Amino acid sequence: MRIETRAQATQRDETDELAPVRERYALPDGVIYLDGNSLGALPAAAPARLAHVVSHEWGQRLIRSWDEAEWFTAPARVAGRIARLIGAGPDEVAVADSTSVNLFKLLVAACRLRPDRPVIVMHRHDFPTDVYIGRSVAELLGRRLRLLDGQDPVAALDRDTALLALSEVDFRTGARRDVHAVTRAAHDVGALALWDLSHSAGALDVDLAGATADMAVGCGYKYLAGGPGAPAFAMVARRHHEGLQTPLPGWMGHADPFAMSPEHVPGPGVAQLAAGTPPVLSLLALEEGVATFEGVAPGVLRQKGSALTQLFIELVDARCSGHGLRLVSPREASRRGSQVSVRHPAAYPLVQALIRRGVIGDFREPDIARFGFAPAYLRFADVWDAVEHLRAVLAAAEHADPELPRRGTVT
Repeated sequence: MRIETRAQATQRDETDELAPVRERYALPDGVIYLDGNSLGALPAAAPARLAHVVSHEWGQRLIRSWDEAEWFTAPARVAGRIARLIGAGPDEVAVADSTSVNLFKLLVAACRLRPDRPVIVMHRHDFPTDVYIGRSVAELLGRRLRLLDGQDPVAALDRDTALLALSEVDFRTGARRDVHAVTRAAHDVGALALWDLSHSAGALDVDLAGATADMAVGCGYKYLAGGPGAPAFAMVARRHHEGLQTPLPGWMGHADPFAMSPEHVPGPGVAQLAAGTPPVLSLLALEEGVATFEGVAPGVLRQKGSALTQLFIELVDARCSGHGLRLVSPREASRRGSQVSVRHPAAYPLVQALIRRGVIGDFREPDIARFGFAPAYLRFADVWDAVEHLRAVLAAAEHADPELPRRGTVT
């Protein structure tokens, strides 16, 4: 059904099978939230859960809660729920640390699995942390980092390649890479493929098993709605478990942590990727975030996300032309994540003017206004209203208001 009026958008919401899922989030009145690709909305159950954890499990039961409240097994429990969303087995996923730390672990582990291959291939314009860590790992291990610019990553692969590490979705433009085809190309030259799913998990139909991906990392605070700085996840395909060797052998990754052995005996498979004591409060907030996807198929998330982004693009084309906006996200839905980015010479104040109206997106250098569409809780009417606000801002040049906030530390 083509949406050409707000009434039609509302009608589409009434038949949306994800409409009941929206009620699992605490969304503020008067806000259209288009930044779930940066920080997910608050799960409605999280405040009460955390209050109980703080006041009772920690406050009253103290250290006993590691067993009584099952704090100790929480990482594996949350990992199992994330595994379903990314097409992996529960024994292939670990929840620990940050995306950056997990990426370091897996880059080193992958190089150890391909000891005679000197090259790591990454893309220069993927998320900066990925490149920083890739460069550091190459220096530490005496490998070479081959950075791609605009070219097809497949063309950069050869028999020297140990590992190809890429983001599935470009954080600036929302462009989506073909995980299946690129992974297959890496395997054709004997290399491993590692995917950063930070802008994928919880919004796209990720299928790591179907793609025969070797490894993956991702954060817990974007579409998974685990809260600011939530723990991240790491995935290693079962076929690599026997040869897996973490470079950070912490006590929680020991086969028997409380043996307090002076020698490290790695836990089985991805269990060894745990390092220090898990951050229980943020871990349990992440559990509430992942629980919001209970009963939701990733394919349904993908279908709705594609429809939301397509509607946004069509409405911007129709209602905001002539104001200097230029789409940088792919128009083809199969090549686009759940995000739309547009260029504008005054992108930062444009985003600030929208935020003042209650439409929250964000800005990325040098001139990109970025809008994320979390399919679990965003409505088609929200998209319609967001574009109406954008049209009004542009028509009245509200983004030229000198009273708008100056560039903040967080953009």
